[in-house]
Amino acid sequence: MNLRDLRYIIKVADLRHFGRAAMACHVSQPTLSGQILKLEEELGVAIFERVGKSLTTTAAGNLILSHARRAVAAADDIIACAKASRDPMLGPLRLGVIPTLAPYLMPFVLPNARAQMPKTPLALVEDLTARLIDPVLQGELDAALIASDPETDALEITPLFDEPFLLVLPQDHPLAAGNIVEASAIDPQQLLLLADGHCLRDQALELCQHTRRGEGDMADMRATSLQTLLHMAAAGYGMTLMPGLALLDEPRLPGNLAARRLRGPHTSRLIRLISRPTNPRRPAIEALSQLIKKSIPQALSKPPE
Repeated sequence: MNLRDLRYIIKVADLRHFGRAAMACHVSQPTLSGQILKLEEELGVAIFERVGKSLTTTAAGNLILSHARRAVAAADDIIACAKASRDPMLGPLRLGVIPTLAPYLMPFVLPNARAQMPKTPLALVEDLTARLIDPVLQGELDAALIASDPETDALEITPLFDEPFLLVLPQDHPLAAGNIVEASAIDPQQLLLLADGHCLRDQALELCQHTRRGEGDMADMRATSLQTLLHMAAAGYGMTLMPGLALLDEPRLPGNLAARRLRGPHTSRLIRLISRPTNPRRPAIEALSQLIKKSIPQALSKPPE
C-alpha cells in the first residue's frame, strides 16, 4: 500500500469511472486497474463493485476511502508544511466560492490580490456550498467563501462582511412605491427562487419566514443563476431577491424592474471564509481574509434610509 494507490482509489470513487480516473492520474487504465486490484488483494476486501458498466463503492470501500482521504490530506499537509515553512505566501491558494458570490465579489478582490499577494495567485473553484465543505476538510481546497453555517466544528470560520438583500420587482408593484420594503410584506408565493442546493434559496424563504412553499404559483419555477431570475422577473413572472453585490454593476435592470432595500430580520447574509485550522497556509489565508474585507465597496454597507 502506498499513497499513489490511495490517490488512485480516491479518484475512481470521485469520478465513478476507471478510464477517466486513469486520465486524471496520468496513467494508463490497465496500470490503474492493476494497482487497485493489488490493493484489494492486499486488504482482502473489494473496494469497488463492478456490475456491467456501472461502478459503485462497497461498504468496506466507503470505510477505506474515508481513511484514504485523511491519509492523503495528511501527506499533502506535510509537503505544504515544508513549503510554508520556507514561505507560506508562496504558491497558488485554492479558493472555493459559491456561484451567487463569485462573479460579483471577485472583480473587487482579484486585482487587489494580484497586487498585494503577488506570490499567492488565487486558484478559484466555483460550486455550491455543499460541494465546497468536504474539499476544504479533505485539503483539496485551502479555503472557501460561503454564505451559510457549515455546521461543523472541524473548520475555522472567519466572518468577513454582511451582504444586504435587495428586492427586485416591477416598478408599478405596490411594494415598489417606497424606497424601503418591510420583509414581512413579501408574499413568498410570488418570490422567484434559485434551485435546490443554493443557500440563497433557503435564505430567501427564511427572510419571508417560510421554510417551504406550497404547490402552484411560483413554487415550481427555479432558476440556476441570478441573471435568469432577473429576466424571469422582467417578464412578469414575479419578484426576486438579489444579493447587494450582484446589483452594484447593474446600471439598468431589465424591463421595468426596480430594486428596493429591505428592512427586517434576515435581510442580509454573512459571507464567511472557511478553512482547516491546521492548514499550513494559514498566513496566506489570513492575509486573504483581510484583503477581502478591505476590497468590499463602501456602497454595499450603506444602511437603508
